Amino acid sequence: MIHETNEHTLPKCRETMQDNLNQVLQRLQAVTDSVCRLQQREQERKQIHNDHLIASENRHVIQWDDFMKEQHIEQAGVDEEHRKAVERLKEQYAEMEKDLAKFSTF
Repeated sequence: MIHETNEHTLPKCRETMQDNLNQVLQRLQAVTDSVCRLQQREQERKQIHNDHLIASENRHVIQWDDFMKEQHIEQAGVDEEHRKAVERLKEQYAEMEKDLAKFSTF
């Protein structure tokens, strides 16, 4: 009787284990596919984020270059105003020295 039970039970257990293993493998494959999709989406999200960062950095570089060009232009304007003011002061002091020289002759 034990022999008959083993002959019947053993194949049944093996079949059940095989079915369970197949189900586990199917679930594992489904989970693996899901993880792959999640990783792909995360990679795409990171790539988009990196692209935005690079574009933003490029815009900032362009803005900085424009700002520096404006600063050079403004600096040239201020330098020119300063040069003219110094010239006016030199002329004014020269006139004052002439006037002072006139008064010192008395």
